[in-house]
Amino acid sequence: MDAAIEVFIAKGYRRTQMSDVARAAGVSQGTLYNYVESKEALFYLIIDRGLIGAVPPTLGEMRVRTPAPGETIARLRHRINTELRVPELERALARSSVADPNAELKVIIHQYYAAIARLGRGLDLIERSAIDLPELGQLLYVERRRSFVAQLTRYLESRIASGAFRPLPHPATAARLILETVVWFSRHRHRTPDSAMITDQAALETTVDFLVGGLLARTRQSKSRARRTKKTIGARGSQASAQSR
Repeated sequence: MDAAIEVFIAKGYRRTQMSDVARAAGVSQGTLYNYVESKEALFYLIIDRGLIGAVPPTLGEMRVRTPAPGETIARLRHRINTELRVPELERALARSSVADPNAELKVIIHQYYAAIARLGRGLDLIERSAIDLPELGQLLYVERRRSFVAQLTRYLESRIASGAFRPLPHPATAARLILETVVWFSRHRHRTPDSAMITDQAALETTVDFLVGGLLARTRQSKSRARRTKKTIGARGSQASAQSR
């Protein structure tokens, strides 16, 4: 299935032939048809099992049939909505305020970053295939992405109203900025040779620090910096005490 994913990403859905996949996988077309009935069935199989870690079927399993109209998009909708959930954002939207907005926002960004990074190649596949299958683009860009931006906008507005976040001129645009920053650093940066020096840890930590620091109200930023400074001083004092003994 890994070979099939790479071929679909490279060629797009319509230009991909079963012979291309068989060649990339190092098997005959006949062997490929032992597992799937058609190219449509292969694409459904990838959506069903291969978006996160390819798990190919065994010969003992029933051959994957050609899906009925709408079946692939329905399965993709389920997978996308499941894999890209941000549980902490859902919990945050259910409450009007929070004692520690710094920690809350960090968890939200961490969860979304991890989801995008985990689903990265699957999203590459969907975006490339959406050129030939517009319904995939409708699902990813309109249905899913706009829904997430709307959720994030409501969250920002709620925390601005409570005084946890600083006022923003355009919360919806800020929500889109958060999304695009996370997507670029967790996913698109891997396609840019000039970003090879950015480690995964540096990308994550910088994204979280920059976004959280840019949203917190100034009084809370000062308190957060004071806590970090106190923790750092405490750690240094412990080290000095240990060394003197």
